[in-house]
Amino acid sequence: MPPTLASLVHHSALKLTVRAGEDRLDVPVRWAHVSELADPVPYMEGGELLLITALKLDAEDPEAMRRYVRRLVGAGVVGLGFAVGVNYEEIPEPLVDACAQEGLPLLEVPRRTPFLAISKAVSAAIAADQYRAVTAGFAAQRELTKQALGAGPEGVLTALAAQVDGWAALYDASGAVVAAAPEWAGRRAARLTADVERLRERSAPASSVVGGPEHEDRVELHSLGTGRRPRAALAVGTAAAPGTAERYAVHSAIALLTLTAERSRSLHAAEQRVGAAVLRMLLAGEPDHARAVAGDLYGGLLDAPFRMIVAESGSGTAGEPLSALAETVESAAARSGEAVLVVPEGERLVVLAADGGAAVAACAADAAAREAGRAPAEQGRADDDELIVGLSAPSGPIAAAAAYKQAEQALSVARRRGRVFVEHEQLAAGSVLPLLADDAVKAFADGLLRALHEHDATGRGDLVASLRAWLSRHGQWDAAAADLGVHRHTLRYRMRRVEEILGRSLDDPDVRMELWLALKATSTE
Repeated sequence: MPPTLASLVHHSALKLTVRAGEDRLDVPVRWAHVSELADPVPYMEGGELLLITALKLDAEDPEAMRRYVRRLVGAGVVGLGFAVGVNYEEIPEPLVDACAQEGLPLLEVPRRTPFLAISKAVSAAIAADQYRAVTAGFAAQRELTKQALGAGPEGVLTALAAQVDGWAALYDASGAVVAAAPEWAGRRAARLTADVERLRERSAPASSVVGGPEHEDRVELHSLGTGRRPRAALAVGTAAAPGTAERYAVHSAIALLTLTAERSRSLHAAEQRVGAAVLRMLLAGEPDHARAVAGDLYGGLLDAPFRMIVAESGSGTAGEPLSALAETVESAAARSGEAVLVVPEGERLVVLAADGGAAVAACAADAAAREAGRAPAEQGRADDDELIVGLSAPSGPIAAAAAYKQAEQALSVARRRGRVFVEHEQLAAGSVLPLLADDAVKAFADGLLRALHEHDATGRGDLVASLRAWLSRHGQWDAAAADLGVHRHTLRYRMRRVEEILGRSLDDPDVRMELWLALKATSTE
């Protein structure tokens, strides 16, 4: 604790006597300052014990003393020490009354006590307090380091909460709470997610203070990490601003948790390299070798059905959205305790995640949020640099290559349809006809049917409509002729003309299929 007026009064060597403001002696003293100026306020910073002999004061003028004391109180002076036996044998009553009226503690300094002795006492007490704070800070550093080595981030949070007499919480890269101490602090920390997200938008290191009437405590938020994007964040809640010792503890926790985050980053990079090798083996049809390499790291993931996720973005902004998606699925998997394999591949991200698990759900939720955030004019249209995701059907290690192809197919369909997220199962449950909207398919259809359209444009028949009716009736002449309102012999003649113009036989089922798809593709325009 810093020195207070009470500690100075109780100092046996100073012999100070309280003449006013007895109920305000517990206020801290930042410094002891001697000034005989009639107006020392311009030189005050607040928190001082002002020492005077009233050399230039009219201490017996009640009005002058009221103005003098009022200005001292307004400047934050915490006490007034008056030396008796120098200019006045006793403290003048107008000064005593003014201090009592304004609530400013007034201390009588005997003649045998020099002002220097008071200044030394204040300075020694401040130095002792700082020494205690530094000593306590180093002790906190040792305890936090011990906890970091033995219990990890959770131990650091527990020790930090005890050091600051408050609470502490750790957030992951996505802004979710991963640990808190004491346990009840998790609910308090979860309410600060929006503040943590705003902090993550700033380059590390960054910090902010959350407080005010709507909060029950003062919370400091600190980003963790050495890169441009924070790897995590720390929240520290206290009843008031931390003191010197508490500040040492907070900074030590930041350093230790940053080291932990960076170490985790290196381990994460190594895990990704192992994951890439496991993925290559799975796609090469070597599931046994993949299991051996995965070991305990990814082994559990290969023992149950999994989904393959392939995400892709344009070259201009590939890094940011792909990294954000990787953080989302990894954080969701970590919170649920499930394994996940994430492999960056240039402008692609490949994820192997448990079927029905938190990582797949988080990926779908992220895509739904981005889809909902599109402007109405952007619905159903994908930008070249937008993140697009394809999800395979449930699969296993033996069929990993097929799952990867399914995810790629879903990704391709998502890109063509202007969707953010497509599951392969949706393709099987839907229709192939929407795929005909592809520009390449339309170009093929236009080329295949161009000669028939040119023939009809001369007014020499209606071959396109006749072909459509005949194909729709599966080659049944009478039914198709009835639909067209012509004789079946007329329809037969037209179909021969179609074969002559196209140079293809309608007896070939592949030709009939191509013509039907071409007609459907052109009818969607």
